[in-house]
Amino acid sequence: MKLLQLSPSDLRHQLAGNGVWLRTGPFSLRIRSRLPRVAEGLTELYGQFEVRSAHQAFADFHVELNPPSRLRCWFRPQVNFSFDGAQPFKPLPLDQAYPMLEWGLNWCVSMHAHHYLIIHAAVVEKNGLAAILPAPPGSGKSTLTAGLVLSGWRLLSDELTLIDRRTGLLHALPRPVSLKNQSIDVIRQFNPEAFINRVSHDTSKGSVAHMRPPPRQRTAPA
Repeated sequence: MKLLQLSPSDLRHQLAGNGVWLRTGPFSLRIRSRLPRVAEGLTELYGQFEVRSAHQAFADFHVELNPPSRLRCWFRPQVNFSFDGAQPFKPLPLDQAYPMLEWGLNWCVSMHAHHYLIIHAAVVEKNGLAAILPAPPGSGKSTLTAGLVLSGWRLLSDELTLIDRRTGLLHALPRPVSLKNQSIDVIRQFNPEAFINRVSHDTSKGSVAHMRPPPRQRTAPA
């Protein structure tokens, strides 16, 4: 079934319990969280993605986003990202919970998918040919990617290019496109119908939001 077929209450219940199993490209994820912002972000950006009951399916990555302690819920609320029970990052402010999920998933792939050659680059496809777009942070890579995707190119990845070491073929990892600072308004003006979720301010990268890929691109096969 698709994530959008879960009611908001069912999604929150599953996230807070055994978690939600989500498929993206060649990877399966088990996500757990008690935070409404995480449930909201998943609903808005991953609605067309395949989900299953987390306790019934294998997952490559088991991740969790929750407050560090009950006390923190009231005093300087924060969120932790956990991977297989470990916490590779320092806590972030609670209103950055959803961007932390996306950043954490990028880290999971980068640090553990060693059977691929991974390039820090976006990759888009059209007419059977792929364009790999490497660039340093802040250079406009995601802005260009979003513009191309909204102009008929197919999104294979916004952040990480996966190349099969044996065949040389690219593997799709279609996830929301990360937009920062002025890029958010640039893409809104470029295509007012593009869906961009709520903006998280004052992150380490400035203001951050994520764009949902067009419908035909959300479940691009590997």
